[in-house]
This record gives sequence, C-alpha cells and structure tokens, in this order.
Amino acid sequence: MKKRNLFYAQSGGVTPVINASAAGVIQTARRHRDQIGKVLAGQNGILGALQETLIDTSRESSRAIEGLISTPGGAFGSCRYKLRNIDDNRAEYERLIRVFRAHNIGYFLYNGGGDSADTCLKVSQLSKQLDYPIQAIHVPKTIDNDLPLTDNCPGFGSVAKYVAISTREAALDIESMCATSTKVFILEVMGRHAGWIAGASALAAQQRGDAPHIILFPEIAFDEERFLAKVDESVNRHGYCVVVASEGTSTADGRLLADQGDRDAFGHAQLGGLAPLLAGIVKQRLGYKYHWAVADYLQRAARHIASQTDVDQAYALGQAAVELALAGDNAVMPSIERRSDRPYRWRIGKAPLHRVANREKKMPRRFISKDGFGITPAGRAYFEPLIAGEAYPDYKNGMPVYTRLKNVLVPKRCEPWTQ
Repeated sequence: MKKRNLFYAQSGGVTPVINASAAGVIQTARRHRDQIGKVLAGQNGILGALQETLIDTSRESSRAIEGLISTPGGAFGSCRYKLRNIDDNRAEYERLIRVFRAHNIGYFLYNGGGDSADTCLKVSQLSKQLDYPIQAIHVPKTIDNDLPLTDNCPGFGSVAKYVAISTREAALDIESMCATSTKVFILEVMGRHAGWIAGASALAAQQRGDAPHIILFPEIAFDEERFLAKVDESVNRHGYCVVVASEGTSTADGRLLADQGDRDAFGHAQLGGLAPLLAGIVKQRLGYKYHWAVADYLQRAARHIASQTDVDQAYALGQAAVELALAGDNAVMPSIERRSDRPYRWRIGKAPLHRVANREKKMPRRFISKDGFGITPAGRAYFEPLIAGEAYPDYKNGMPVYTRLKNVLVPKRCEPWTQ
C-alpha cells in the first residue's frame, strides 16, 4: 500500500516556539520515511486544505527545517477559521476529503489552541461520517496557557519570560524617575479569560516590595475603588506603582473593561485599550503622572528571549504527535505532565480531544494571593521552571538570524474551492 502523506498546519495566534513544533513534526516524519510519504503543510492553516494550497516540505533542506527551531512567527502561515458542524456545512467536509484523497493524506496534525482542537476533533470524525481513513492529532500551543489536561502549553513559557523580564526592566526605569516624574506604569498583556501571562509577571519581583505591585487577573473581578486604593498605597510606600493587567480583566457582572465590540470567527471579543483606560482612571482620580504600554504582538514574537524549557517542550510535542499518529491514535493531543517542581521534571502524556476542545483552564485560586493582586508561593513554584534556560538564536551583524522557507506548493489536483 502506498505510504500516506501527512498534513500539518498552524492555526490561531502564533507563538515564539510554534515553529519548533513544526520542526519536531517534520524531522520526526523524515525519520519514518518507511511509513510516511511527504509532509504537506497547509498554507494559512486549515485554509490550506480547503483551498488546496499545500506546501511541499520535502523541498526544504535539513538545515532550513532545523532553523525553524529558533524562528518566531508561523513558517507556513496561520488563520482564524471556524469549521462549522458537518450537519451545517457538509460541503466543506466533503471538500476536505476530496483534497485529502487527491494527495493521499492519511494523517492530519493541527497545531493550535482550544479552537484548533475543536477543528481537529471535527476532522477526526471524518473516518466514520464520510468513510475516509484519517487520523487527526492536535499539537498544542497557546501563549494563553489555557488548554485543559496539560500542565502548560508551548508558547506560554517564552511569553512569561518576556513579560517578567520586561516588567523588571521597566520597573527599574520608573523607580529611577519617580521622585520627580512618572509615578504609575501600566503594562497590558494578553489573556482573554485566564490570567496566566499576567501572573507570570510576578517573577520580576526578587524581594517584598518589588514590582509588579498590582496584577489584574480575569479570574478576579475588577473593583475600581480597591484598585485605586492599592495604587495610592504603593506610590506612598515605594514612590511608584507598576501594574500588569490582563486584557481580559472584567467587572463582577462579567463586563470586559477592554471589549471593543468586535468579534472574530470564533465569537471572541476583540480586546485592547485596557492600559490607557486604567491610566485615565488613575490620572482622573489620583492625579498621578503615568505611562502605559501594550505588550501585544511583541510578547508572542520575542524568540530572542525564549525559554529553553518552552523550546524543548514545543519540539517534543511535535515529535510526539507524529509518533501517536503512527501508533494508530486518533482524536488525541500529546500533553505535558509535570512530575516535580524542584527539580523540574516532565514527560509527555496523552489527552482525548473531546475533553480539550472548546474548554479553558483558568488560574487556580490557590495561585492568586489573598488580596487578588499577586501570586502565592504555589503560583511561583508553578511558573518558575517554565521560564528556565536561554535559547538564543544565532546573531549576525547584531541581529538574530531567522529562517525563511521556500514554501513551494504542490500542483493542484482538485477543482477550485467555492464557499
């Protein structure tokens, strides 16, 4: 029987290490040439399958694939595209089957977060529903760190490291100027419903009184009066106040402070503008001079300061996804299982997709301090190993060297796709 090809694609917001997972997939598949034909990467996620824009990764050198490990962004392009249920749009799934059949694709590896897990789960069901043999494995990633049934998610550790370092460095700047200038600095970080990234900023503190003085979590309802009292207390005690605010910060009635009113393909609110909003409140109510910043894409693109732990785990999960496919698994996700904190030990596990898709894991209350503005020792013990180790890319002329693939498309064999 002809060896089946493997389809790999990246989905959702990228991370500093998603390409390390891609390298793990491709290099592992190449070591199993007796069982796997080619790795065909979808250009722009699942759209690559629907539009039959399939990248032939066999056209890339071993050196280029190795270079992906230290390259940020999404090497093959990503997307936010929601597959509807098969009963709502059967034609879309029939299109996938036509493309898979035309290119002898038997393995489907989708690299993304919770919504991508949902897409992968739907594809995994095609074997029964449309009588086509396909094995779908979800390769986890998300800087939000909110996937269930895994200790942590690839991408998070590097973003946590970037945010913690940025918080410490900005705090030193503010501290040096606070006597005659800025009193309050607010850093807005990602995290729609879960405060993992904001929580990791606490690693900036080396001793009591160090920044960040206030962390705003989606898990803790925002109370303006308590917030302002804490800001005032910090300025009076330390001379300045550093705030790290998760974009998903909301009031007790569930209203997102930063909801701009727009929605993406998955129905998620477009968030942004929390930092200036909070700064305005501080200025109006307390009169303090302020500065604010939004980490935004910088935090998820900062490969130059990636965590070695994160890189290692991202690669290992890409490798494990291929091995699970070859073992006959379907509708599963390789996961990270923590064995101990000190020394930090972890191993690869396996989670069923129906328990991962469309579910979110929030910060446990035991990781958040009693006053709701910081983290506990248990939280610090969780975060610290995930930012450990440096994985610097090569540099040339003072700039990091990143890989760009040729991304040669295979010839199309199906009729054009019409939605």
